[in-house]
Amino acid sequence: MDRPMAHRRLKYISLAVLVVQNASLILSIRYTRTLPGDRFFATTAVVMAEVLKGLTCLLLLFAQKRGNVKHLVLFLHEAVLVQYVDTLKLAVPSLIYTLQNNLQYVAISNLPAATFQVTYQLKILTTALFSVLMLNRSLSRLQWASLLLLFTGVAIVQAQQAGGGGPRTLGQNPGAGLAAVVASCLSSGFAGVYFEKILKGSSGSVWLRNLQLGLFGTALGLVGLWWAEGTAVAHRGFFFGYTPAVWGVVLNQAFGGLLVAVVVKYADNILKGFATSLSIVLSTVASIRLFGFHVDPLFALGAGLVIGAVYLYSLPRGAAKAIASASTSASTSGPCTHQQPPGQPPPPQLSSHRGDLSTEPFLPKLLTKVKGS
Repeated sequence: MDRPMAHRRLKYISLAVLVVQNASLILSIRYTRTLPGDRFFATTAVVMAEVLKGLTCLLLLFAQKRGNVKHLVLFLHEAVLVQYVDTLKLAVPSLIYTLQNNLQYVAISNLPAATFQVTYQLKILTTALFSVLMLNRSLSRLQWASLLLLFTGVAIVQAQQAGGGGPRTLGQNPGAGLAAVVASCLSSGFAGVYFEKILKGSSGSVWLRNLQLGLFGTALGLVGLWWAEGTAVAHRGFFFGYTPAVWGVVLNQAFGGLLVAVVVKYADNILKGFATSLSIVLSTVASIRLFGFHVDPLFALGAGLVIGAVYLYSLPRGAAKAIASASTSASTSGPCTHQQPPGQPPPPQLSSHRGDLSTEPFLPKLLTKVKGS
């Protein structure tokens, strides 16, 4: 009795962590980017998050080696330098993740938090398409229908935004925000699938892989900083505009994804979808309170379609078949009940098979994609 109860408790804890991490990062970035006064450089925040994430993974690997510095150095020499081909493979996803993190700051700076949260679910669509193209995965009819529903919901929300729904912060550019979030979704989908493809069969731990990603991410982030804001950072300083709230964003971005990677193994697909839906609701409610966001019928319709699509896409294959079968049966037989002829065996029952990993809804994608959350 204690074991099932403990597992259920862990599932609820996982749900809470997923919801809070998904919503709090977006809300905190939006809050810090819309405050009056000196604005921090987003590129420096991305670099600091990479540094802290890499150091955390290094400490975790050090703990795995039971505090033996020699064993850790030999392990890293073998994993990073001797097996340099595997290390170099991570340069591509690291570049994309670094770009994605910078794009998220641009998007959230120009879109309301609730609008960004809804629109960002396009990453489910892009990841699904890349998984079909690059990994030859197949999607059920219900999943394809849910992706169409998702796209429709996001289009409605963006139409509401383009129509001037809700207050607009001075200097905000919704067009730039939309372009940034679409580019971020495309990069998220490609990087997640590419990361999964190159690491299939790899024996490296999630902490080692994220340390390697952190090394590349820090270097590439510094290059991006120099290219985009190098002169301004050199003039005003790396930590210009940093406040406790900004440090909170950096720490959330650095440790939030790692924390989710620990708890996500206790969450099934439906729980992940439910967490995403709750995050949208939480972001919307918080945006109303914090930023004066106005929810009109058009936004409510679009967000509702996205939430429904996320839930349907995250259903296990067995449940999806059951829904499709029930829908087909209802449309063909109507309200009448089918009588089984005498002497005939009863029809087979639908299996409750949960499907395999190919039906993973790619929501947080954090066991392989801890970055860019």
